[in-house]
Amino acid sequence: MRNFSWKYFTLTGDVESYMLYKEMDQFGENGHPNDVLDDADELAVELEQQSAP
Repeated sequence: MRNFSWKYFTLTGDVESYMLYKEMDQFGENGHPNDVLDDADELAVELEQQSAP
């Protein structure tokens, strides 16, 4: 999600996507439990959250 938000920001200049990028960056520095390492891990987390009741 972090990479996507940065790419979207650079293409569109959308401020909200930049804010999301910065938020994801802060989570990574703080060792947030939902911190993802790569796209495959990110997809696994998203699928897990979608299947939760």
